[in-house]
Amino acid sequence: MPNGRVCQVAALVYRVKKNLPEILLITSRGTGRWVVPKGWPQIGKTFAQSAEREAYEEAGVRGDIAPFSIGTYTYEKHDMGDGECGDFVVDVFPMRFSHQEKNWPERGERRLDWVSIEESAQRVEEPGLKAIIASFDPGIVTSR
Repeated sequence: MPNGRVCQVAALVYRVKKNLPEILLITSRGTGRWVVPKGWPQIGKTFAQSAEREAYEEAGVRGDIAPFSIGTYTYEKHDMGDGECGDFVVDVFPMRFSHQEKNWPERGERRLDWVSIEESAQRVEEPGLKAIIASFDPGIVTSR
């Protein structure tokens, strides 16, 4: 918990269609905002493995997750119990999409959309996540 912030992990799921990268965005369950799959680090798993699991649980997607984070962003959550609000820092891991399962835990609870990097950066609200998406280059990920 660096600086009193709670740590989460996220998957930046991408694919390349006709030489153009696309990012998978999903809606949050509470407010319906556009977000990337994210959640809690799991005991016994690396942050990357935890992010990969969130991508499956929230969007049914499978793929190759990079073992390294491409950045972090922070956000505050105000809809927690008992009037609490939380400060979160999120490690973002790029994940190359391979396929989507027919069924997954949160199927039907969220909308999913594949959009360009520019469109993704416009749709998400968190400034730090906007910056990570806007500067994302799939070529960098595959060349490491």
